[in-house]
Amino acid sequence: MFPKKTIHDVEISGKAVMVRVDFNVPLVDGIIANDYRIRQSLPTIEHLRGKGASKIILISHLGRPKNQFDQKLSLAPVATKLSDLLHLPVKFVGDCVGKEAKEAVANLRSGEIILLENLRFNSSELANDDHFAKQLANMADLFVQDGFGVVHRKQASTEAITKFIPSVAGLLVQKEVNTINRSIESPEKPLVVVIGGAKISDKIDLISHFITRADYVAVVGAIANTFLLAKNIPIGHSLADEASVKVAKDILEAAAERTHKEHFTFYLPHDVVVAKSEAPNSATRVVDLFQHSWSDITAYPRQPEVKAYTIQADEAVFDIGPMSAAAIAGALKLAGTSIWNGTSGMAEVKGINGAADPFGHGSKVLAEAMVGANGNDKNKPFSLVGGGDTTSFVMSQESLAERFSYISTGGGATLELMAGKKLPGIEALLDKKG
Repeated sequence: MFPKKTIHDVEISGKAVMVRVDFNVPLVDGIIANDYRIRQSLPTIEHLRGKGASKIILISHLGRPKNQFDQKLSLAPVATKLSDLLHLPVKFVGDCVGKEAKEAVANLRSGEIILLENLRFNSSELANDDHFAKQLANMADLFVQDGFGVVHRKQASTEAITKFIPSVAGLLVQKEVNTINRSIESPEKPLVVVIGGAKISDKIDLISHFITRADYVAVVGAIANTFLLAKNIPIGHSLADEASVKVAKDILEAAAERTHKEHFTFYLPHDVVVAKSEAPNSATRVVDLFQHSWSDITAYPRQPEVKAYTIQADEAVFDIGPMSAAAIAGALKLAGTSIWNGTSGMAEVKGINGAADPFGHGSKVLAEAMVGANGNDKNKPFSLVGGGDTTSFVMSQESLAERFSYISTGGGATLELMAGKKLPGIEALLDKKG
C-alpha cells in the first residue's frame, strides 16, 4: 500500500493546487521530440479539474540551465503541447516566483491552468532553499507531488516546499511507487533483470540488491566493461569505471557464492561489438571473449586468430554481440517478470556503414524478447523499463513502447526505489495515517 496521502485523500474543491510535474522532455529546435512524460501527468491534472480545483499551478524543470534564463530550455513549448493534449488553454508565465508569477496566478479564473517557467532558472531550486520554496507555496493552498523523476532529490520543489503547505502525492507518483515496489517485492518468478548504463558506481546498490532477489541478472553496456576489467580481460579504449574494479570483483564473488548455493545466473557478455570510434560510418566487428564459439565457427576448419577473441588497443566496445543478445533474450522469454534498466550499447548511434543501428542491435533484441514476438499474448510476462536512456530507446522504436507492461518516467528515482532506498520527495509528504 502507498504509505502517503494522495489527491484521493484530501479536499480539492475550491483550492488553488500547485503540482510539481516532470516536464523534462527532449526538445529539438524548440519542438518536443517525445511527450511521454507530459502525457503521464494528465490523469492527475484531469482529476484535480474534475474535483473542482479553483486553480491548477504547474511547476517543473527542463534540462540543466546554468541558473539563468536560457531560451532553449524554456517551458513555453510544453505549455502549448499540454494545451493540445488537454484540449483547453494552458497559460504560461515567464518566471516561477516574483511579481510577474504571483500576478499571473492571482488573475487566473476558476478552473484555469497555468505553467510557470523553468524552476532551474533560479539557483535556489537545486539549493533546496526555504525562502524560494515558501514563495512557491504562498501561491497555492495544496501541493501535489507528481514529478516522479525528481523525488530522489532534495530540492525546493520536492522537499523544502512541503514545510509550508499541505503536501500529497499525485496519481503518477502513486502508480510509479506501487508498480516498481510490486515488481521487486512480489514478482512473478522467475525474475530476470538486465542492468546497463555507463558507471557501475551509479548502480552498485541496484546490482547488489538484485543479486539477492533475482533469478537471473545480466550486466550489459559500459558497466559490463568494468566487470571485464575485473576479470583481467583487455577492453581497448572502451568506456569503463576503473575506480570501481574492486567493487566489480566483490560483486562477482557475491554472485558466484549465490550461484553455488542455489539456481541463479549472473551473466556477462560473451561477445561484444567493437569499433575504432563511435562515428556512424565506423566499421564494426564481433569479438568472442570467452567460449570462442563464434570465432571457431567463423574460422572453421582452421583455428581462430587471437584477434578474433581479443579487443585491440585501438578498439572500444559499443554493444553486446549477437550470441550474448540471444542468450539474454532466451532468459527474458522464460521470465515471469522482467526488468530492464540501461541499454546494452550506444543505441542512439545510427550507422551508415552496413548495419542501420550498429550499436543498437543488442538493445533491440532485448526489447523484443521482453514483449514477445507479437506483443498480443495476454499471458506474457510483466515487463518493466526504467531509466532515461532505456526509455528513450524504447520510445524511438516504432510500435514497441505500448507493448511493455510499464515504462517508468524516472531515471535516478527508479534506480533508487528499485535498490530499496527512501526517496526524499516522497518521504516529505503527509503520511496516510497522519
